[in-house]
Amino acid sequence: MSENGLHRERPDLDQATERKIRTTAWFATGVMLSWNLGKRVAFALFPSLCAQQSEKQVAASNPSQLANSDRPSSSRASDLNLTLAHETHLLRRRRWGTFLVGCSFAASIAGFLLFFTAYWTGGSNQMLGGGLALFLSGWAAAFIFWAHLLTAHKEAVEPREDMQPPARDREEFEQAFCDGSRELQRRGLLKLITATGLGFVALTVVSLFRSLGFNPNNALYTTVWKRGQRLMTEDGKTIRADTLEPGSTVIVFPEESLGSEKAQTVLVRVDPSQLQLPDSRHDWAPQGNLAYSRVCTHAGCAVGLYLRTAHMLMCPCHQSTFDVLRGAQPTGGPAARPLPQLPLYVDSDGNLRAAGGFSTPPGPGFWGMPS
Repeated sequence: MSENGLHRERPDLDQATERKIRTTAWFATGVMLSWNLGKRVAFALFPSLCAQQSEKQVAASNPSQLANSDRPSSSRASDLNLTLAHETHLLRRRRWGTFLVGCSFAASIAGFLLFFTAYWTGGSNQMLGGGLALFLSGWAAAFIFWAHLLTAHKEAVEPREDMQPPARDREEFEQAFCDGSRELQRRGLLKLITATGLGFVALTVVSLFRSLGFNPNNALYTTVWKRGQRLMTEDGKTIRADTLEPGSTVIVFPEESLGSEKAQTVLVRVDPSQLQLPDSRHDWAPQGNLAYSRVCTHAGCAVGLYLRTAHMLMCPCHQSTFDVLRGAQPTGGPAARPLPQLPLYVDSDGNLRAAGGFSTPPGPGFWGMPS
């Protein structure tokens, strides 16, 4: 190969070598940074590792101190050397631990009271579930905080000391014992939490037996509508037989129960010649005015959408549809029962009045009522 050829290949070889050197340098830098970052994270999560590392560095920098540490010393001094390094941290941790355990215990009591009150006063399912969740989570949090913050995580082993300790050690022990008697003891706190929690659980279980001895009363089968009540809008306006145009709707209530959720009714006017009601309901829709319960028979949502061209009432929650012309029979969606119909008649003044209650109890299925 010619000399010129050699000169042409050397620059390519140098560039490859430089790339390898740069790659190795970047790799080494990344390893060092990862190592330092890992040590910082480990020391932050486990402070005891940081303390041990500091002790090793001190011993390495001062060999005489390491030699002196091998000499036998009094057990009390060894114990003090072991705990003094963490005294401030332990004191702060115990204070925070006692505070957090107390707060968790208080939250557990509040959750039980909420559950107990909601259960005996007929509160909502949200109150029952929220109270039970707060009670159980507060109780569990109290145990967790106690285990992590109030339990000693350091173990000291020392040789048996003399039968007659020095007077100074006895005085320090007596002082520590007297100081501890005035503090809230962790074991006593744990016993209090356990006894109270078990008492609440037992009381809750006993309270649940109340639901096993009674059947639903007849209040679910009664309706607000009664014969002779006028149909009125929520703002108190009377509805006449000719108030609505064919194809229009309005929400009506009994005159004594304006805004009642159980009595809310949708009034629809259609062409009387298109009606296909059962024979027993031939006189329930004077001049084409039909009244149906607005509470969906599937999940209790408010039926408020009227498809004028199809003569259908639709529930916006799960898209159940009801045929207005055929007594609100379900034609689609999950609803299995028709909407209860309210019989109507026209008084001497031309006002629409209820001829009785709904054909069936309004609302979704319940005890004794198919869904």
